[in-house]
Amino acid sequence: MEPDNRSRLKQWLESGEARLQPLTFPQRELWETSPVPVADPANHICGFIEIKGAITFMEAQAAITRVIERQEGMRISFLPGKDRPLQMIRSTGSSLLQYRELSSAETKPEAFEELMKETYRVPFDLMQGPLHRVDMLRRGANDHVLAFSIHHSIADGWSLGVFVQDLCTAYVMGLKGIRKAVAVGLMGMQNSLPPVPQTYTEWAAAERAFWQPAELSRRADFWKSQLQGSSRLWSGTRGTGPEAGPLKRWASAVPADLTRGVRELVVRTSATLFSTLLAAFQVTLLKWTGKNDILVGTPVANRNKESTRQTMGYFAGVVPLRGQIDPAQSFTNHLRTMHESAIDSFANAMPFAELASALGESRTTGEHSVFDVRFALQNHPVPDIVLPRISTKLRMRSTGTPRFDLGCEITEIGSELEVVWLFQPAMFAEPDIGDLNTLFLKVVANVCRSPNSRMDA
Repeated sequence: MEPDNRSRLKQWLESGEARLQPLTFPQRELWETSPVPVADPANHICGFIEIKGAITFMEAQAAITRVIERQEGMRISFLPGKDRPLQMIRSTGSSLLQYRELSSAETKPEAFEELMKETYRVPFDLMQGPLHRVDMLRRGANDHVLAFSIHHSIADGWSLGVFVQDLCTAYVMGLKGIRKAVAVGLMGMQNSLPPVPQTYTEWAAAERAFWQPAELSRRADFWKSQLQGSSRLWSGTRGTGPEAGPLKRWASAVPADLTRGVRELVVRTSATLFSTLLAAFQVTLLKWTGKNDILVGTPVANRNKESTRQTMGYFAGVVPLRGQIDPAQSFTNHLRTMHESAIDSFANAMPFAELASALGESRTTGEHSVFDVRFALQNHPVPDIVLPRISTKLRMRSTGTPRFDLGCEITEIGSELEVVWLFQPAMFAEPDIGDLNTLFLKVVANVCRSPNSRMDA
């Protein structure tokens, strides 16, 4: 560390401006098992809010400042340590809001999409911070977009919904005049947001207290047995290092009528929507790769208590799910077996960095530990907010991180299911992903129509 930075840090710590905390278990997954450097822009999570109505730069900036005051996760940066980095949590933080007026050409869908990608790729300084950025883009009169990027080390998908909820509440608080506050039922609100029920630091301390060596060892034994003999689908075939590049995104949808069929199948089989879609995804990979031992990783919110649901931070965990498919079986039988296995796996979930260590997996450039395929049903809450003067719409952006080769993320949007494929362009061409999507929809339609037929039929 440079002498000036060391002196500044000492002053911060002595004055109480900053305090140091160990990495949380989810944060360790980034440092210890991710195949790319932590500072890589691939570790950004992103989204944007479309705003229709009159809003000013000052109002937006004031709202963001209130959110930073409430959420200590927005005030975290990282200090290099002897064994591993430390969280550095500031008592105050600053907002990084930039304003830009878009040309008519930049408002066109394809140009706007490229602009978003450029915004999301700007790296953060992990030590200096802040590890979040918001761009206010003006598309026209009373038409703005707030595009935000947050480093994955301080937030997860759930956190994006919390951020938007807090931001909108803070915006209302900033409206001038008590009559405006009364109009939206916010009498008695202070100049700052109320504190969260549990801070990220408090949650992390509780997690460290729970994950004692005996508990970790017991769960590690489960995973050693569960994953014995499993293998990657494309082991040794992917590019490594810079040539692997960021993941590409390809979006599709399960049509409304087929979505209804999936929900009816869920009811008939007494399974869950997640298990049903995962089982269909496993069958799709069986047909696509010819391999019947399918191992995927799936994210879990890891917010089991009400006290954490208003807190921004990186809480999410990763659980490996293994499906060993007998093509001669019916889909119904496979779904039942897979559903029971998934329940056991979720019940034995443990911090992924500890799981990888117990399995003897170490960080390898360009390759994730344990699995190379991700499957997710994104069901973290997206706030539906009504505001005076303006209307808002949150768009989550599945950008993915290069910690896997292929990802399938499904999100409920109205009566349809959005399907986003994330893939390594060094391994797959877009036509391949288009074929995979067609195959997936065909499998879903077949199992809805004839769930008791053999899967190799």
